[in-house]
Amino acid sequence: MTAGRPDAVVVGAGVIGAAVALELARTGRQVVVVDKAGAAGHGSTSASSAIIRFNYSTFDGVATAWEARHLWASWPDHLRLGGNRPLAAFRHTGAVLLDAPGGSPGDAAALFDRAGVPYERWDAATLRRHLPGIDPGRYGPPKPVDDEAFFTGPAGQLGALFTPDAGYVDDPQLAAQNLADAAAGLGTRFRFHSTVVGVGQRVGRVAGIRLADGTRLTTPVVVNAAGPWSGGLNRLAGVGGEFTIGVRPLRQEVHQVAAPDGYGTAADPGPVVADPDLGTYLRPAPGGHLLIGGTQPACDPPDWTDDPDKASPHATVHGFRTQVTRAAHRFPGLTVPNRPTGIAGVYDVADDWTPIYDRTALDGYYVAMGTSGNQFKNAPLVGRFLAALVDRVEAGHDHDREPLRYRCELTGNAVDLGAFSRLRPAGGGSGTVMG
Repeated sequence: MTAGRPDAVVVGAGVIGAAVALELARTGRQVVVVDKAGAAGHGSTSASSAIIRFNYSTFDGVATAWEARHLWASWPDHLRLGGNRPLAAFRHTGAVLLDAPGGSPGDAAALFDRAGVPYERWDAATLRRHLPGIDPGRYGPPKPVDDEAFFTGPAGQLGALFTPDAGYVDDPQLAAQNLADAAAGLGTRFRFHSTVVGVGQRVGRVAGIRLADGTRLTTPVVVNAAGPWSGGLNRLAGVGGEFTIGVRPLRQEVHQVAAPDGYGTAADPGPVVADPDLGTYLRPAPGGHLLIGGTQPACDPPDWTDDPDKASPHATVHGFRTQVTRAAHRFPGLTVPNRPTGIAGVYDVADDWTPIYDRTALDGYYVAMGTSGNQFKNAPLVGRFLAALVDRVEAGHDHDREPLRYRCELTGNAVDLGAFSRLRPAGGGSGTVMG
């Protein structure tokens, strides 16, 4: 059975896939999005902490996050949706980046200066003034919570970089749905409960996809935005052999606890806090709560999974105790409950924790993968990256020889899309979820 001949098919209706679909539709293409779940944003996106921050280890990472923040801050204008419908909202709280063990705050500050990101340098006394319950002791590098050395110290005190324009998106799943609605308004069709079982080729070019129900979609362009299932889709397409960067599914947990006294108020929630010294991060959540996750420090064995469908969506006692104990070490007024509360998601993690936004050796087949749990914030701009790549490469541009540079409309920065190449040298990122 043939269901049509769209100009492009996007596989995956998470926040990345929905953003790609919207921007492809804005170029005038007829787009179909397929997803094995039942609605937009029901995969990895639904478990995202949705933090909007700018600290990355490369200029292109910082510049991308800074431009994307402006799109989140003007979300209704970005979507251009008519009617009265619920929209995700950017909550402007600021973010505190505590000093990393062995790292120089000057490195991050230099990238902020270059990209035009406003920031303040805080010492330990300033940290205490803005976050009355914080212990600014230097305890890193991160250690297992059962290690006797975990409670040793501190060896000095930490400072921090504060970025006042950071924050978080209050409903990541709704954000994906907003993008999907905007794409649908331009004629994009969504096929949910649809699993891809085949990728067709003809003379070295993608020819379409085949779904489990027998439906065939013939198309000259396929974009793989399938999240933790992206590696499996690449194998169906026979691509990936030339990639210098590997990608694997990783299960990660996010936990929820009551915020300690002094950490913000209902009217003025506290800031996002990134704590590489202890290996954790946190952000405010509704009802006087905090969301707490890990920065994947070297002392924590990664929870790799071969089959994302078999990964438990529930928080574990071990993961909860690890992350919340670390947060309580930084904020001694935080209580560690006996029962874990939180969720788990599976992300496609690249070897260097930097995503792959690129073409492939199969003409017409593109990837937006390896998003590593740190790319939700960049999704609106990633859609524009992929639309620009498809436009130029399909017109004959050799992106491998001459990587495209994307000029950011709102901040004026130029992002080298070669930084997200499948052929880049390994080892350019931070080696952690911080990017």
